[in-house]
Amino acid sequence: MNIRALQTAVPSAGPPLPERYGAVRTLTLDLCRTLTPEDMALQSIPDASPAKWHLAHTSWFFEQFVLGPHAEGYKPFHPDYAYLFNSYYQSVGEMHPRPARGLLSRPSVADVRAYREHVDGHMQALLAARASEPTLVNLVTLGLNHEQQHQELLLMDIKHLFSLNPLKPAWRELPPLPASHAPAVKYLPRPAGQVNIGHGTTGFAFDNETPRHGTLLTAHAIASRPVNYGEYRDFIRDGGYRRPELWLSDGWVACQRENWQRPLYWDEDMATEFTLGGMQTIVDTSPVCHLSWYEADAYARWAGARLPTEAEWESLAAAEAITGNFLESGLFRPTAGEGLRLFGDVWEWTSSPYTPYPGFKPLGGSLGEYNGKFMANQFVLRGGACVTPASHIRASYRNFFYPQQRWQFGGLRLARDN
Repeated sequence: MNIRALQTAVPSAGPPLPERYGAVRTLTLDLCRTLTPEDMALQSIPDASPAKWHLAHTSWFFEQFVLGPHAEGYKPFHPDYAYLFNSYYQSVGEMHPRPARGLLSRPSVADVRAYREHVDGHMQALLAARASEPTLVNLVTLGLNHEQQHQELLLMDIKHLFSLNPLKPAWRELPPLPASHAPAVKYLPRPAGQVNIGHGTTGFAFDNETPRHGTLLTAHAIASRPVNYGEYRDFIRDGGYRRPELWLSDGWVACQRENWQRPLYWDEDMATEFTLGGMQTIVDTSPVCHLSWYEADAYARWAGARLPTEAEWESLAAAEAITGNFLESGLFRPTAGEGLRLFGDVWEWTSSPYTPYPGFKPLGGSLGEYNGKFMANQFVLRGGACVTPASHIRASYRNFFYPQQRWQFGGLRLARDN
């Protein structure tokens, strides 16, 4: 298997690979500890997946791409799991349709847990013997970053599922948000010129972050913080969802078709919202969340601004420490912070379409399907969110979603031309 574009993964100061493997896999299970088997079997929308499917698919990934090719004599746990738990790797084989994952009452949650234990046992044996082999290190680290993506997806999917339940159940009791205020927005001037973006250091990166390359920026300014709930409520009260002149044509069609009147999960009173901790009072100073790209773009136009490009965002973020409100904080919802915080809380929509960088080449073999084939009709988000593992984020990280999607933890930061 050619993994040429996958960067060497383990930081020199990081934990040993077997230890990191165990920690990531354990965290995924911990995110499910308050879920019942019934919770874990349901699928609320075609974009989402049942929690037990996430548990199984991430195990299939290690079985398919690590154990099968590299563990001598390894036999798959079950002959049908490759069909049931393949996501979109067409070159590997056929797969169960994504919108119908919620129809898989079998295998049971107990069966899926047994599958994970089987894969973990073989993976730990393999790592105990060969954890220093570069090819294996790269593949396992890719698998762990893949699982971290699914940890976030699992929380997104459970939140959407529970929001549709009339009981409005909580996934977990959440701590109160820390006291905060809304510092005045400052626009940070940024000069015109050429900057380099993309992954260019040692350590792991997905292939879509490469190659590092130069790009020209015009003079611009970027807001010092994301747009918050209170500011977005002003947009709604000013008729933001009723003014077609603020919306792109496709966005206005989506707004009317879906009857959008406010962000996903907001109650009609615009004072409460559904969270992973059930219904909570909206904190006006917190970054607004669960916006589609169309909503973010319309708000920016209403505010007399625009969304930053991903190059503008990365050129500012590259010099900043990766600190913020991530999954490890235990808040599981965005909160206001002091100073310039580009990471954590909410993924920030950019105006950049998700397209390949100049000279991009996907990974060889089946892993080339991981990112490259989705480079059309989507937009890039940057920075990570309150449900993103902190070790998963870099300044060069490119997340991507379709412009109409809202169930991800997406917000926005404004930019202006100078």
